Amino acid sequence: MHYENRLYQILAPNPALVASQLAPEDFAHHYTSGSVRYFEGKVIFAEMDINFRHPYFKIDEAIATLHPHPDGRPKATKFISTYRVLEHTDLEAIKRVMLCTPEGYTLELNSVPYTKTHEPGYLRIFAEVSPLRMLVLSRLDFPAFGRYITDPNFPKGAPKQLYTQVEIDIEDFLKTFEERPTMQPPIPGLHPSKLRDAIIAMRDDPQKPSKGLRLDCAFDTIPYKLIRHGFMFASQEQTKFFPMPPRSEIEATNYRFWRAM
Repeated sequence: MHYENRLYQILAPNPALVASQLAPEDFAHHYTSGSVRYFEGKVIFAEMDINFRHPYFKIDEAIATLHPHPDGRPKATKFISTYRVLEHTDLEAIKRVMLCTPEGYTLELNSVPYTKTHEPGYLRIFAEVSPLRMLVLSRLDFPAFGRYITDPNFPKGAPKQLYTQVEIDIEDFLKTFEERPTMQPPIPGLHPSKLRDAIIAMRDDPQKPSKGLRLDCAFDTIPYKLIRHGFMFASQEQTKFFPMPPRSEIEATNYRFWRAM
C-alpha cells in the first residue's frame, strides 16, 4: 500500500520535526490517543512543505526510512530533530497549522496576511507557544510583540517564535476583582492578584514594554476559546499569521472541535 510522505513540525507540547506517513488528522489522533508515548492534552503542529530542506536537518535520510509496517500500517513517526527546530525553519515552508483537542479533534488553520490595525495604549496578554513558553503582559500590539521578542538584542527572546494573544478585558477584570477578590482566575493557573499587580506595575511605568506573568504559559490549560486573533509566527524579517475562525463558524463547520474548545 502506498502512503504519502509528510513533514510535520510539532509546536506544542514539545518542539520537534517529524517525518510521517500519516495524514494530518491521523497524526493528531496518534499523538492524543494512539501512541504508546502517553500524552494527555492539546497538541499543535504544522504541516511543512515536503520539499523543505535545511542543512541543520537530516530530512532526506529520515524520509528514506518511511516504510509501512509488515502488516500494512503506515509509519507514524520518524523524529528528525527536537532542538532549535523553529529557529531553522523557513516560515514560507509552513503550509497549515493544526490545532488538536485532547480528544483528538482537529481544526485546520490557513495563513492570511495580517491586516488588522491596533490602537496604542492597551495592555494585552500573550502566550508564547514555541520555542519560548512564557505568559507575558505587554503594551505592544499583536505584530509588534513578535518583533520585540525576536530582537537579537533582547536577552529573553528567540530568533523565531510562535505566539498567540489571550482574550481578556482588562478593565472588566479589575472591576470584577475589586468587587469579588475570590473570583476564578480569568486565565487558568494565573492568580488574579498576580495579574492585578502586574497591570498596576505596567501602568505605573509607561516606558516598560512588557512584564512576565508566568515562566511557563501552561498553554495546555488555556482553552482554545480564549484565543484572540489567531497564531503568529515571527522573526525579525517576516511574520506568518494563521487566523482563528469565529466561534460561530467553528460551531457550524466543526461541531466536535467547537464543543471541546
